[in-house]
Amino acid sequence: MSEASDRVAADVLEMIARVKIADTLTRYSRGIDRCDIDTLLAVFWPEGTCDYGTGASNAHDWARNTVAALKGMLRTQHAISNLCIDIDGDKAQAETYCQAYHELDGPDGRTEMVVGGRYLDHLERRDGVWKIFSRVYVMDWNRNVASTCEWTTGIYATLNNRGAREPDDLLYKILTVR
Repeated sequence: MSEASDRVAADVLEMIARVKIADTLTRYSRGIDRCDIDTLLAVFWPEGTCDYGTGASNAHDWARNTVAALKGMLRTQHAISNLCIDIDGDKAQAETYCQAYHELDGPDGRTEMVVGGRYLDHLERRDGVWKIFSRVYVMDWNRNVASTCEWTTGIYATLNNRGAREPDDLLYKILTVR
């Protein structure tokens, strides 16, 4: 093969790795928001760690505890953007911006909590599979206000396809989820 074709082949392999890493990061959001523990566990290596600001803990333990806590909230939605991925063989580092919306009941009524931050991840590829080995979350901002969600009046009353937790979300009824 020529030097040019070697470069093209290396670029294609890197693009494939980037897509697989982005898929792993996106599946994290699905697992969190649907409280789908199997999906969430699948994005972390079993010996991996998470540190959301209170110290590092085992990623699988963190996932189980977080899903239990999130089930007490009415709804969440995590959106990721600005993926900066650096790949070095079977290891990668990624900085991923995120915004997370939470609606919960509190002593003063329903509250909307929106948090903006970044995931700083070390990922590893094993047997062709990319998963998070360690994650540190950095909170950049937050906003907490009384909820303004409308569910039973106006146009929103007619929109009946609403997000839910696993297994009740339409995701599990309409798509074949793996």
